[in-house]
Amino acid sequence: MMDSQTKTEPMRVLVTGGSGLVGKAIEHVVKQEGGCLEGEQWTFLSSKEANLVDLQQTRAVFEKYRPTHVIHLAAKVGGLYLHMKENLHFLRDNLRINDNVLQTSHERGVTKVVSCLSSCIFPDKTTYPIDESMIHNGPPHDSNFGYSHAKRMIDIQNRGYFAQHGRRYTAVIPTNVYGPYDNFNFENGHVLSALMHKTYAAKKEGTPLQVWGSGTPRRQFIYSLDVARLFLWVLREYDEIDPIILSVGEEEELPIKDAVEMIADALDFKGQIVFDTSKSDGQMKKTASNAKLRRYLPDFTFTPLSEGIKKTCDWFVNNYDIART
Repeated sequence: MMDSQTKTEPMRVLVTGGSGLVGKAIEHVVKQEGGCLEGEQWTFLSSKEANLVDLQQTRAVFEKYRPTHVIHLAAKVGGLYLHMKENLHFLRDNLRINDNVLQTSHERGVTKVVSCLSSCIFPDKTTYPIDESMIHNGPPHDSNFGYSHAKRMIDIQNRGYFAQHGRRYTAVIPTNVYGPYDNFNFENGHVLSALMHKTYAAKKEGTPLQVWGSGTPRRQFIYSLDVARLFLWVLREYDEIDPIILSVGEEEELPIKDAVEMIADALDFKGQIVFDTSKSDGQMKKTASNAKLRRYLPDFTFTPLSEGIKKTCDWFVNNYDIART
């Protein structure tokens, strides 16, 4: 087996899930914001190139690119209703993907893996704010228990690779990420992106904007490029095995209806906004603490939500033909 290289040699970074929301943001930071240091090789892998549920395909792609570092974003995901219908499917596919990526990384002597967890892994019944020590304190929300448990197991596996092999494999937990290249589908897109698409369509058709739910649930939204910049910091500087929450502060948590107004402004929508309270609101809040991140990076500046929403709306309008809708 090839062993990892010394720190002085330039990294060869493989990014799984490289064509998704966070993958595209990391690619932007690496290629447009000088995030790539001299001599480094960055490869952004899409599911078209390798199906990571399959061990042979996973091994082949590691053989081809010989990474020294891995950013693991790939996951089998769907909208809320698909998750509710197919929890077993999401559990098994994600367990396989994660085990294939982590074990192949170990076998090939990869120095560091940074995996992406999701805030849906947090316990359903909990006190707020939630911090990194509370991940396993009780079951996740029942709607997507398969996906959530598979994601939690990455943290357990990271501990195992460190305990048994001294590997520095870790994970980040972003809160609600939004930005260019998101999934803007009405049914299974993330909340802000689906709302952007709905607002765009309502403006075009001259109809009221129908928002599912009451608009009162509160969320912490983080712009994808902020997540990407933090991912690079974690890859280069963060030395813990324990995961770290990537989020704006608790004071930035705001009701969905405030975000809807920002989206209406950004898209210059002047029509009526109707909240359909027959639709479920989901969890009323999921407040996460970014105290650990702030201890490391007290001066990191997050993109203000109104600015990030404006940039994302502009991207969506200008790239409507290539956006996932």
